[in-house]
Amino acid sequence: MTFKHISSKTIFIIAVAVVIALNLYTLILAYPQTYTPSNGITPSAPILAKDFSAYYMGAWRLWNNPSHIYASGTLNDGEPLILPHPETYKYLPSFLLLVSPFLTLSYQRALTAFDIVQFLMLPFIAFFIYKIQNGKPLAVTFIVTLIALFLPLPFPQYGFSPSYYWQWGEGQAKVFVTFLLLLCFYLGWRDKPLLSGIAFAFGFFDPRFGLLAIPLFVSFNRKNLKLAGVSAVVSLLLSNGMLLVSGIGSSFVTMVFSNAVATPLFYYSLIPLVTLSVLIAVNFKDEGRAFGLIKTSSPSTGTKKTVERQPKTP
Repeated sequence: MTFKHISSKTIFIIAVAVVIALNLYTLILAYPQTYTPSNGITPSAPILAKDFSAYYMGAWRLWNNPSHIYASGTLNDGEPLILPHPETYKYLPSFLLLVSPFLTLSYQRALTAFDIVQFLMLPFIAFFIYKIQNGKPLAVTFIVTLIALFLPLPFPQYGFSPSYYWQWGEGQAKVFVTFLLLLCFYLGWRDKPLLSGIAFAFGFFDPRFGLLAIPLFVSFNRKNLKLAGVSAVVSLLLSNGMLLVSGIGSSFVTMVFSNAVATPLFYYSLIPLVTLSVLIAVNFKDEGRAFGLIKTSSPSTGTKKTVERQPKTP
């Protein structure tokens, strides 16, 4: 292993640690926001509980009143009281399976725990990006990692990252979806198509980013695409099978066309949006090969067999 290789890798690790520390500062800065009902990013919006209230209430309704998962406002049926009113749940019901363990905590403690769990995902996100970008210049890999972990924008009042400030302050799930989709790509790169498909299915809970991730899913699973695709479709159908229950499917369709379609992309949505967009741009050659647009006999730099960053023996 050359000194240059050791030095570059060490600098990368230190830089990632600094970025995560800056994100921790943003989390601490945003923490008081989690206690304050507000209109969030949109000044003209009504004052509601934090976005996490939608997941918490949706999970409670899944197990206690499933036909009202997508209902707006508070229902007087013994559900947890979240003031002034909980947000409306807008994702696929599969995500509620992942959120359900947080029901063991009170709403406010669950929101804090949800933020902490997502913050602990950041080192894994950095690891996944480093691995799947094997063979790409380390500087490019760091730029992608910086976007995923911090998305720095010139707004000091929000800890230099309004995306992450509102992600933590609202108890949003954009780190969760980014983590699941990157895990899917990593498992595909590791030649584990079955697990990759399962991760993709759960990362599809917000279909906007699931659809955007399809070129990368195909690219990193191109060696076993049929198995990965079947795994993803079956997992997606099974984890969202509750849509077939009377009342859930129809209320989901009503919610999509009356509410979710008009939902704009807020600051925190930039976390998965820009991360996936940059990854698509950086890996366009691999995607071209996966879709048959680029023909080459040389092995792709996006596969596990690439050894550019592997230790070299003297």
